Amino acid sequence: MEPLILLSFAISFLVTLAVAKWWIPTAHRLGIVGKDMNKHAKPEVAEMGGIAVVSGFVAGVLYYIGLSTFYLGRGEFLIYTLAALSTVLIIFCIGLMDDLLGWKIGLKRWQKPLLTLAAALPIMAVNAGESSVALPFLGTVELGFLFPLLVVPAGVVGAANAFNMLAGYNGLEAGMGVIILGALGYVSWSTGNGWVAVIAGVMLFSLLGFLRYNWYPARLFPGDSMTYTVGALIACVAVLGNMEKLALVLFLPYFLDFLLPLRRGFNVEAFGVPRGDGTLLPKYNGIYDLTHLALKVQLRVRGRATEQGVTLILLGGEALLAALGVWWFLA
Repeated sequence: MEPLILLSFAISFLVTLAVAKWWIPTAHRLGIVGKDMNKHAKPEVAEMGGIAVVSGFVAGVLYYIGLSTFYLGRGEFLIYTLAALSTVLIIFCIGLMDDLLGWKIGLKRWQKPLLTLAAALPIMAVNAGESSVALPFLGTVELGFLFPLLVVPAGVVGAANAFNMLAGYNGLEAGMGVIILGALGYVSWSTGNGWVAVIAGVMLFSLLGFLRYNWYPARLFPGDSMTYTVGALIACVAVLGNMEKLALVLFLPYFLDFLLPLRRGFNVEAFGVPRGDGTLLPKYNGIYDLTHLALKVQLRVRGRATEQGVTLILLGGEALLAALGVWWFLA
């Protein structure tokens, strides 16, 4: 990969750092804060960190587009890059609306996937990806126009909303995004789709910049403006790089995190019960979220559980899954 292309990663990282540093006091001044429920004192933390992440992503992608146009002379993939950028901006606006309206009036569960459907339109419009898919027992099936009309929107909506589910612990959402995009970016680069790897890498480095302020103890929360955006971009990268099967493997924890709360009709919270010594106790006797499982694993192994421990267990599990998924996909 050209050294000048790598500069797009540095730009996204530094812009995210700068915007996050500015946004934290601004959010407090505007009252855009939320309570950190896994801390005993319930400190108020700046919300809507997606503003910083998307700023870094847009800066890095625009630099890459300009470099490709005026210096490298590689314009054949720019329409797909611009489509992915459009999806990010649309879903970001929807996430902001969810963050703001969710506080005031609340959005119904069925409204969220309906709103995120609009973000799939740019990828649908450019007919991105390969319309032939391999299905069990049926072999390779040519879906034709059904791929952009059905598969692409289902992927974008599903990934955006699923990525919003496994959350609530400092560093968890951004850390999961780093691992998933790292796996997809590596496979893209390995299979000759370097431009897709750049898109994934730019968001990855934006998330790394965000983690500077989101890791324990967090000073900035992601909000739906970030989780929706990262989830939708993961779907875009999977479609653009023809890695839908790998993306499904990487999202297995999210499928499980969708099934676990079903036993209580989704009427559960991921948070633990914080204690004054910085440890956490389970809020429920049963396991209704992957975070509950991580809490109980710690209690069984160490005799005590912490928020950092929950995050590290889940990130470690995702990293192992990503390594196995990449090996399987490239084998």
